[in-house]
Amino acid sequence: MNHPLMVLLPSAFVLVELEISLGDITQKGYEKKRAKLLARYIPLIQGVDPCLQAENRVPGSSQATTALSKQQKSRSTNSRDERFRSDVHTEAVQAALAKYKERRMPMPSKRRSVLVHSSVETYTPPDTSSASEDEGSLRRQGRITSTPFQSHSNVEPWLNRVIQGSSTSSSASSTSSHPGGKPAAASNTATATAAATVLADLMAHTQLDNHSAPPDVTTGLVEHLHHERPQVASVRGVPRGYNSSVLETADGVPVNSRVSSKIQQLLNTLKRPKRPPLKEFFVDDFEELLEVQQPDPNQPKPEGNQINVLKGEPLGVVTNWPPSLLAALQRWGITQPKAPCLTALDTTGKAIYTLTYGKLWSRSLKLAYTLLNKLTTKNEPLLKPGDRVALVFPNSDPVMFMVAFYGCLLAELIPVPIEVPLTRKDAGSQQIGFLLGSCGVTLALTTDACQKGLPKAQTGEVVTFKGWPRLIWFVIDGKHLAKPTKDWHPQVRDASAEIAYIEYKTSKEGSTVGITISHASMLAHCHALTQACGYSEGKSLLVLFKGLDFSIFINLLVSAVANVCVVKVDGTPYLCKADEVGEICVNSSATGMAYFGLLGITKNVFEAIPVTAAGVPVSDQPFTRTGLLGFVGPDYLVFVVGKLDGLMTVSGRRHNADDVVATALAVEPMKFVYRGRIAVFSVTVLHDDRIVLVAEQRPDASEEDSFQWMSRVLQAIDSIHQVGVYCLALVPANTLPKTPLGGIHISETKQRFLEGALHPCNVLMCPHTCVTNLPKPRQKQPDVGPASMIVGNLVAGKRIAQASGRDVAQLEDNDQARKFLYLADVLQWRAQTTPDHPLFLLLNSKGTVASTASCIQLHKRAERVAVALMEKGRLNVGDHVALVYPPGVDLIATFYGCLYAGCIPITVRPPHPQNLATTLPTVKMIVEVSKSACILTTQAIMKLLKSKEAATAVDIKTWPTILDTDDMPKKKLASIFRPASPDMLAYLDFSVSTTGILAGVKMSHAATSALCRSIKLQCELYPSRQIAICLDPYCGLGFALWCLCSVYSGHQSILVPPLELESNVSLWLSAVSQYKVRVTFCSYSVMEMCTKGLGTQTDILRVKGVNLSCVRTCMVVAEERPRITLTQSFSKLFKDLGLSARAVSTTFGCRVNVAICLQGTAGPDPTTVYVDMRALRHDRVRLVERGSPHSLPLMESGKILPGVKVIIAHTETKGPLGDSHLGEIWVSSPHNSTGYYTVYGEEALHADHFTARLSFGDTQTIWARTGYLGFLRRTELTDASGERHDALYVVGSLDETLELRGMRYHPIDIETSVIRAHKSIAECAVFTWTNLLVVVVELEGSEQEALDLVALVTNVVLEEHYLIVGVVVIVDPGVIPINSRGEKQRMHLRDGFLADQLDPIYVAYNM
Repeated sequence: MNHPLMVLLPSAFVLVELEISLGDITQKGYEKKRAKLLARYIPLIQGVDPCLQAENRVPGSSQATTALSKQQKSRSTNSRDERFRSDVHTEAVQAALAKYKERRMPMPSKRRSVLVHSSVETYTPPDTSSASEDEGSLRRQGRITSTPFQSHSNVEPWLNRVIQGSSTSSSASSTSSHPGGKPAAASNTATATAAATVLADLMAHTQLDNHSAPPDVTTGLVEHLHHERPQVASVRGVPRGYNSSVLETADGVPVNSRVSSKIQQLLNTLKRPKRPPLKEFFVDDFEELLEVQQPDPNQPKPEGNQINVLKGEPLGVVTNWPPSLLAALQRWGITQPKAPCLTALDTTGKAIYTLTYGKLWSRSLKLAYTLLNKLTTKNEPLLKPGDRVALVFPNSDPVMFMVAFYGCLLAELIPVPIEVPLTRKDAGSQQIGFLLGSCGVTLALTTDACQKGLPKAQTGEVVTFKGWPRLIWFVIDGKHLAKPTKDWHPQVRDASAEIAYIEYKTSKEGSTVGITISHASMLAHCHALTQACGYSEGKSLLVLFKGLDFSIFINLLVSAVANVCVVKVDGTPYLCKADEVGEICVNSSATGMAYFGLLGITKNVFEAIPVTAAGVPVSDQPFTRTGLLGFVGPDYLVFVVGKLDGLMTVSGRRHNADDVVATALAVEPMKFVYRGRIAVFSVTVLHDDRIVLVAEQRPDASEEDSFQWMSRVLQAIDSIHQVGVYCLALVPANTLPKTPLGGIHISETKQRFLEGALHPCNVLMCPHTCVTNLPKPRQKQPDVGPASMIVGNLVAGKRIAQASGRDVAQLEDNDQARKFLYLADVLQWRAQTTPDHPLFLLLNSKGTVASTASCIQLHKRAERVAVALMEKGRLNVGDHVALVYPPGVDLIATFYGCLYAGCIPITVRPPHPQNLATTLPTVKMIVEVSKSACILTTQAIMKLLKSKEAATAVDIKTWPTILDTDDMPKKKLASIFRPASPDMLAYLDFSVSTTGILAGVKMSHAATSALCRSIKLQCELYPSRQIAICLDPYCGLGFALWCLCSVYSGHQSILVPPLELESNVSLWLSAVSQYKVRVTFCSYSVMEMCTKGLGTQTDILRVKGVNLSCVRTCMVVAEERPRITLTQSFSKLFKDLGLSARAVSTTFGCRVNVAICLQGTAGPDPTTVYVDMRALRHDRVRLVERGSPHSLPLMESGKILPGVKVIIAHTETKGPLGDSHLGEIWVSSPHNSTGYYTVYGEEALHADHFTARLSFGDTQTIWARTGYLGFLRRTELTDASGERHDALYVVGSLDETLELRGMRYHPIDIETSVIRAHKSIAECAVFTWTNLLVVVVELEGSEQEALDLVALVTNVVLEEHYLIVGVVVIVDPGVIPINSRGEKQRMHLRDGFLADQLDPIYVAYNM
């Protein structure tokens, strides 16, 4: 067998390498010296200066860091080593890049503060502290009345120094907003355009998407938006006559919207055809299945013959060979004590110390004696033979390390060499601590100088490093060692299979294991090295110390004395073919023995038996897997091409991390990467490896440099390796975690990336390119007819999903109010029979009573209002009146005043004085749309409506008559109006839905009375009762509870305006305790405010006497799926104050019926079921066990009210569905609204909401369609009537669902996943726009964490929902708008984003 020629380079060359590694010469100086030294070996290229031949190679930095300790200098990061340098590879990369044309691409948007990078010298870990819980809760609560889109006075405007003359969002061109729109003229320089558009061509050629069509994200969205935009515009306050030219594009996107033009660029990029055709999928009828990865047909297949085991030369027989290393040391230490054993050089190459064999022997003896005899604990020796001891020495002190190593061997102790820890949180330090603990290490040996440099605790002792066992530190300098007694002699045994020392190895995942080396292996290794290199006594061997990596010595020339073969990487170790890369296996007496304490993986690695293709073992001797990848080349030479730890398997093809690094380094000769520091690793997302590339950028790199380099790297890697990069991140210079030798700590970098602690300054995600195994988009099957569905349910034994509350006619409750048809009559009756009975009690923020109203007081105030309407306002019966009041008794009194006068009241939330620009247009719109002839309000609000500030927001000249009711004359009404029929209109209920649609529903007198009666029966409300209400009084059930129910039932309502909680968050709970309230109502925003604001104050409240044991039922008024997490947190938090775990429940109502479900005081507790979230996407319900994968908890939305019937209907066929089937909730009830008064802009769409009939079955009953998806399920519980209880589960609003990839997604499910992704995500909202899923997250923490969230958000949505995020927007806390009920206003948010009004911290456009 032929062997490779061993060439020993002159020592001068090694010293040059040392100089550059220590930063003593510049990169250019290094190149010159290197070329000069190599000149005699390599012929010069004619006409080219040798120092310029490396021009296109790895960039290096000439800037040496200043404020570093000596130990840190020893770890200075040098330029990447020679394995990444190749002129051939560089030429191939440049040729590949030359093929690409440059196209437009949206650059990410940043704030100025995010653009500022820390320098190498001043970089410190980012501040991760977040605002206090109280502040966070108050900010969020403040959104009830204020807008998120007002400009922030303390936030600098967006900065764009990258592209001169462009808008702040750095877009390279302004394009029309609809797909296929032609770009407007670009206004930027050629260079800027090139930088902003380089990536587009990459996406055209990186054809790795899983289908050729544009990303199928929002099927049918454009048609939906066509109807939706006008309502959004109106809600956001564009009054009639307003110049709306800004909103005149195809889909309603503002023409000047910088954000939307970027999205269009992104869409144009993603539309380009992709390379692989759509593969076959396994499709199950019930749930999506990921595509099964098929072998790549283009992958080359090995064609050579099967290799044989290569046999190295046998070790020669030497007669006088020492029987062990210790015997050799003893021989030379006694026979030749003055012969030099080791000479240490400084950085200039001068000898600084020479250790002779005599000194090494004597010092090692002293140390061995001291360790065994002088170290005691409780009069017992601290150490005994076989114990493990840590050796902690700097790389610059090989002399003391050698003494410690041989001293331990002489004492029969097992040394465990590790690097010097610099800080408590060194990269990988915790894993080293785990190794020390598992080895049972209690003692660490070090030098005096090194011990002084270690971090100390306040006691002066060395700190306990994170994850480390408690260690005793022993300094081995001469003065600390004792001279052995004359009768003490160490036992110098022959080399055996016993453990000599343990070296450590860090795996790809970051775990650390100890490799045991025996005495026999050490001796065999020295024998092999001596024979292969031809060493003899008296010769010098130059060793460049780069650390304590003993594997360098063990594997250096193993091929010369070992049996070698190459086996397949995965599974059974079959021999590879001649042209196939595999893992190199070695059979040698010089290798390690085992992983310390890990028998299982030891067998796999150290006892592998390679077999032929027929399964026949090639040897009866075990082989050791080296973890090196390679192949057997010509002349039986073994070529190493990489490490197993760097192997990444993407879509069935293997890629080597080092190869990808080499390609990235070959991209830019402009030296963009700081000292060539690039980390490449893979993360598992959606059952496949995804490549992540992280690079340190030079401190002087501009945004344009960054973007251009990233785009070119993507192009190069795609061209050279035919693989897409999932994430490319740039971090400030010198901030990646380092290994002890100064390289990048890959596993720690990966861990930081996955934890969101990397803090990049630029990031580019390419999920559209890389993710090719998404489930097949759902193809909707031809609709099954409603009749067939009923028959199918009957055959399956499932009943029709129908349920109803108690029958009102059969309930006897001695209700005197029943004899009155109208609420106005009830109030008059109560004023006559119980004039002084208190009905209302309003609390202010201090908890004191602000105002009250008894029956007679309310009646008289209503009379005065009615007189004012007729005399001052000159109104006629049936005229509409807008009531613009803050929450209080005035609002209630004016409502009944309108009924007394025969007018139709509309309650309107007053404008916010500090935010007139956005709140006043909404008031104006409701007044106009409701055709109000008069506005009743207070003097203060009347002045506000007519102020100069108001004139800038609306046309104040077009207000109808405005009357203030502060000083009304005490006149008695001649006659109170009595409607001709109970079906006449009583009031209009105007509200804005979460999708931004403003609508007013009509409530008749009959429906109003029926609503009050149902609530009275469900909650057992009587004149002797008190209830506490912490809700806004302007619409829905909140309005009914404030203004209607007390008058009907006679109970006293304690009114707590939610706005008052901003200054006193405990106000509501204190009031409930003070008045011993049994029944209370609140909103989710109030509950969230209490949970966040009072989380740490329960003890203080208990001391103040707050006791919630009186509460029988606390109901959250909502028009959404119950928020289980919030209600459970609230219950657990206030359990210590006596709140019953059964007390908290939810209600459900909507526009067509404000109160469908309400828990009340009787009946079984709300039930919770767990459904498969994947089945919900297919409009199906599949019940699963708690904790199952993809399980989603759903809580019952309270009990169905008396007189209410509910049925579940198919959303398209309108046929009835079976039990536990998902469909639209339809309701029939005496208190249904009688219809829409107006739906601003969408009248045609909602024509059948109140007059729907089933297409099959009971086709006579008239139902109202709620617009909410849900299902009914018959439970094992019994209700008050003794029947089995039917539970209604609300899943979500149909209008809010997102049609993505042919499936129906509920935003809250995606948002819940995103919020869990990182501790600094305070809130999240998602929406879709032009085929893209947009995720907006609120960052509660340092802005340096903003870019960490991009990858985490993309990952979690891919993993849990099989969706690709198009745009990630990072904003400040409080930007996502919510309404008074705590519901997110996603369409408002979408409008603000597209109009460039959010002032985001960062906007990432995923490729």
